Amino acid sequence: MSAEPSRPTPSPAPRFGVWLIGARGSVATTAIAGCAAVAGGLHPPTGMITETPDFASCGLPPLSSLVFGGHDTVDCPLPKRAEHLAAGGVLPHGLPSAVHAELVAADREIRPGGPLPGDTDGGPGRTDDAWIDAFAADIRDFVRRQDLAGAVVVNVASTEPAPADGSLPPSSLYAAAALRAGCAYVNFTPSTGLHHPALTALAASAGVPYAGRDGKTGQTLLRSVLGPMFAQRALAVRAWSGTNLLGGGDGAALADPAAAAAKNAGKERVLADTLGAAPEGEVHIDDVPALGDWKTAWDHIAFDGFLGARMVLQTTWQGCDSALAAPLVLDLARLAARAQQRGLTGPLAELGFYFKDPVGDGPASLGEQYAELKRFAGRLRDGSGDPGDTGVRADGGTGGGAAGSEAYGTAPGDRAAEDRGPGDGAAGDRAADGPRHGAGDSGGRR
Repeated sequence: MSAEPSRPTPSPAPRFGVWLIGARGSVATTAIAGCAAVAGGLHPPTGMITETPDFASCGLPPLSSLVFGGHDTVDCPLPKRAEHLAAGGVLPHGLPSAVHAELVAADREIRPGGPLPGDTDGGPGRTDDAWIDAFAADIRDFVRRQDLAGAVVVNVASTEPAPADGSLPPSSLYAAAALRAGCAYVNFTPSTGLHHPALTALAASAGVPYAGRDGKTGQTLLRSVLGPMFAQRALAVRAWSGTNLLGGGDGAALADPAAAAAKNAGKERVLADTLGAAPEGEVHIDDVPALGDWKTAWDHIAFDGFLGARMVLQTTWQGCDSALAAPLVLDLARLAARAQQRGLTGPLAELGFYFKDPVGDGPASLGEQYAELKRFAGRLRDGSGDPGDTGVRADGGTGGGAAGSEAYGTAPGDRAAEDRGPGDGAAGDRAADGPRHGAGDSGGRR
């Protein structure tokens, strides 16, 4: 009897890096611990859109293939940070010990960030370019040592005020380093990041995909649903005011009026885009340290009905910022990694579903944004979209960086986008003469 032929050993699945800016913060720690918990079957992927059926065959990297590292300016180890979050009810009791090995592995890959607040001229003895080179070298070394197929840099640091003097804030230094290292980039904060005039040329020529900014997790998520409802129902909104009560590092960072202004700009944009004009009212943000990572967001909406009848809608959102943000961070890392693997470059306007102030010129309604996201899933799956839709181009290649395929526009048919930087032209940027938002401190809590 002849011997049964041996079967070739399957090649191991490629692994992808997720390089987090603010890697020891609450959102980063929750994302790392949550990824390990879901990959290990300890918890379901609640809140992860990329784990729903519409994304099942898109070729996204499995959660088990993600390797974490990052930059931070603080030195509290991830396991300790996770214990603190569990004590506050953010992480389930016992999870820090269950995923201790994964937290330790990620913590070993965290490198010092900077420059620290108050540093001038890029910090002691360093120019901006030197900082960018150092950060890019850290990222490249991470990819090389871990034998990764690629990496995505995600900014989850605390919000910084917009730079007043044209200098590059830390978030922009990290963004430039991501592109210099040939990595996809996601800005989950309202910080400046790539939205700086000095980075326009780099963003246009880097040949990598990027997305942002300012993750939409709570109050603005509701606004992107309610705003279209009022418009479609032909109800006249007279005023829309809100209050945020939050603690943790995000609350402390947003106690700075300039940082709060950067945060509120995205909230206001959603209303202006969905209602046609910004109504009266503003959002007040109050730091309440006792709340920790929990947030209460209250909105008061005054509107007119038939024959001028005056009515009011009030909403209250109480949630855990880190638990709301972490699954979206994992979604975005997987989507950006796959986009780069498919050879897509430039602004990923189709990811506007995730952001308050998205790049590009896409819709502002959550329902329309979700439809765009599902179409994007189709492009990741087979490189094509709806008939006649030319918004994203790919050559089917698997390379990233400058070797990827040609840049694609920010909206269907918009081929001029590859000649624009992220701060120019598109409605999503609103920044003809400079950035509108600030950048978070390099390694704070978000």
